[in-house]
Amino acid sequence: MTTPPRQAVAPWWRRVLPHLLAVLFFLVLAAVYFSPILFDGKTLAQHDIVQFNGGAHEAAQFRDQTGEEALWTNSMFSGMPTYLISTRFPGDLSQYLHKLFTLGLPAVVANLFLALVCGYALCVALGLSPLVSVVGAVALGFTSYNLIILAAGHNTKSLALAYAPLVLAGLLVAFRRNKWLGTALFALGLAMNVRSNHLQITYYLLLLVLVFGMVELVFAFREKRLPDFLTRTALLAVAALLAVGVSFGRLYTTLEYSKYSIRGKSELKTPPPVAPGQTPAPAEDDAGSGLGKEYAFSYSYGVGETATLLIPNFYGGASQMKLSENSETGKALAAAGVPPVQLTDYLAQMPTYWGDQPITSGPVYVGAVVFFLFVLGLMVADRRTRIWLLAGTLLSIVLAWGKNFETFNYLMFDYFPGYNKFRAVSMALTIAQLAMPVLAVLALARVLRGAPSAVATAPASTHPSLAALAGAPVDTADTALLKKHVVRALAITVGLCALAFLAGLVSDFASPIDAQLQQSGFPLEALRADRASLLRMDVFRSLFFVVASAGVLWFFLQRKLSAGLAAALVGLLTLVDLWGVDKRYLNDGNFQQETIAEQFVPSPADQQILQDKDLSYRVLNVQNPFNEAQTSYFHKSIGGYHGAKLRRYQDLIERQISTNNTAVLNMLNTRYVIVPGEQGQPQQVQRNPGALGNAWFVGQVQKVQNPDEEIKALTGLNTAATAVVDASKFPLSQTTFPTEGSTIALTKYTPNALTYRANAAQAGLVVFSEIYYADGWKAFIDGKEVPYLRANYVLRALQVPAGNHTIEFRFEPSEYAIGNTVSMVSSVLLIAALLVALFYALKHRPEPHSVTDTLLA
Repeated sequence: MTTPPRQAVAPWWRRVLPHLLAVLFFLVLAAVYFSPILFDGKTLAQHDIVQFNGGAHEAAQFRDQTGEEALWTNSMFSGMPTYLISTRFPGDLSQYLHKLFTLGLPAVVANLFLALVCGYALCVALGLSPLVSVVGAVALGFTSYNLIILAAGHNTKSLALAYAPLVLAGLLVAFRRNKWLGTALFALGLAMNVRSNHLQITYYLLLLVLVFGMVELVFAFREKRLPDFLTRTALLAVAALLAVGVSFGRLYTTLEYSKYSIRGKSELKTPPPVAPGQTPAPAEDDAGSGLGKEYAFSYSYGVGETATLLIPNFYGGASQMKLSENSETGKALAAAGVPPVQLTDYLAQMPTYWGDQPITSGPVYVGAVVFFLFVLGLMVADRRTRIWLLAGTLLSIVLAWGKNFETFNYLMFDYFPGYNKFRAVSMALTIAQLAMPVLAVLALARVLRGAPSAVATAPASTHPSLAALAGAPVDTADTALLKKHVVRALAITVGLCALAFLAGLVSDFASPIDAQLQQSGFPLEALRADRASLLRMDVFRSLFFVVASAGVLWFFLQRKLSAGLAAALVGLLTLVDLWGVDKRYLNDGNFQQETIAEQFVPSPADQQILQDKDLSYRVLNVQNPFNEAQTSYFHKSIGGYHGAKLRRYQDLIERQISTNNTAVLNMLNTRYVIVPGEQGQPQQVQRNPGALGNAWFVGQVQKVQNPDEEIKALTGLNTAATAVVDASKFPLSQTTFPTEGSTIALTKYTPNALTYRANAAQAGLVVFSEIYYADGWKAFIDGKEVPYLRANYVLRALQVPAGNHTIEFRFEPSEYAIGNTVSMVSSVLLIAALLVALFYALKHRPEPHSVTDTLLA
């Protein structure tokens, strides 16, 4: 018996070169897509980023001036922690890894580049060739949702999605190839994903990991390899702890804050009052914590809307889309006498969307080519993998249906740990946009491995990049079976397109907004005709890409194309397909020359207020006050823009501020009110003479016994003279205090510390116009820490002895210090583990393509 000759190992530079070329290709793709940023000096107009810059301005300014972190800000909602706004954690060293991975590219360019690179890393970890891995990276990176959220300014969500493939890469390598290398990669991917600070995306990603674990457990039990499964699971659990440890500072502070935010438990038992003609606010869920069901499920994907995975405009695209002058709506408006100049602007924002969601920036579209290959993968990939990815996809779809499938989703909301902390359940489709491309690229690799083409049968040493595609010897029977699978997948996908077309024939294309349009005399029938046209055109568009990609695979199986050319053609079709849809939602029209400084130019009203140089006072902008952070950039605002404000402050908004209780505005030290100008004139400033200042002595205490009584007592209360105190939490023996001759004034202000000079003629009670937050704020009188209490539902109060005193409030949360320390230790351990893994990989190369052989068997 002769020993087969040992294949020569290619030099390291030849092994690395294909990957470097792939990264360069991704850099070119990202640069071309975002060329206005890189070459024209423009910025991407992102609504949420503008709001973020407004809310984070005070903290950023303090950081620049002092080098310290402002852990508290008064710029939004009268005061709140900056944990979810703009807090940096020096102990988290993964920030340097992120800079390395993104090559110093501008934010949104870096996000797309990173999504492509991490998608490529996942495919390479699967053992796929560089060329097929590029196809998979394009499928993962250019999914429509990735670009839509960048247009909206959801940069942290985008980063979390970009790093998600690294987590899956580590998971698969750990279970299917090398547990040590896989564990290191899993730790890196999860650390970077968690660092991105979008816990909802991480939550959905871990659901996909959980499904994987359940499938692996079943197969491990059946195949009698439970000890090995448990060993690998334990290693990944340690890796997860290490990854969480890297971001422990951020997670720990967020967890603590969540108890007091609108994500935490409500202390009130009675709902807020409802004005005549208004819909009652959604009640809390039965568990008494988390979000209310109605609020959490307000953005639920329609059951039929799931078709957008294959047909992007099945429900009209985004809430506002551009229509041409040749559209039915354009013709109808022109016939109605709309001038051409106005017509163009009018048609730029047409309500083409007619689905279930109240508003949407665009559909989740994985691509027609990817959808076809996903269906093919259900036939040709190994059983374990296709069960996992199919189960993940189906779970994703069902979760995204939200209130449209109450039987399952309300159970998840009530009983599944942590699920009731998140809203916009349509985001669950991010699971599908990860799972479907992975199975699709595995299907592509399986087909390209399965035909005896000239390239595929060449010596592996001659074509090292295609060795994974060669796999085991194949025969004509395998090729014939693959042809049948391609035809079946084509028939299924074409059939779904046909069903979508037929659905369009029987739909009424009506939207809830149509009633308002009809009252204004809008040509509604023309708009509905355009909605139908958008659906039909995208059906035929998807059909083209499905048939074209199936044709490429068919010609390859007929030995008319090489594996490399077939992979390149499928990749090109995937790129053109996804790029074209992405450009509907993020295109040249989304870019502007305006810089951040130009976005925040003070209005005449702002300039007038800024002339007041007092240390601290607040401003109320009555125009949409609780959904804008422009005011927060320049002033300490009563309002703001944030998805997790303090729950007690939200209660105050709903029950007192919204009813124009001036006494409450006075106690919040609302010195200025910005009101709209009359008849199109600029905003006007009104000074509030009743503002109570930064602190004041009160003569009386009104005791109550629970939070409902506490907030109700603010109605009609003279906040200048009386303080409401919940005696069940803050017992006071004295209810009257002398105030004559006592004064107090703020002498120093920073976000983290406030200093007052008090002159108390007699012992008294001082109320401060600062938001009460017990977890971190400490009170000191003449340098000695003293207890303080909550008054008027949201404010701080302090008993002050007679005499002259220096009073300080310092924000010193222990969670920040502890979290930073844990983050530093975990970061060092992670980097050490990565270096060891890299050394191991260089010294002990794993068996080539073992993952591919397993997944494509």
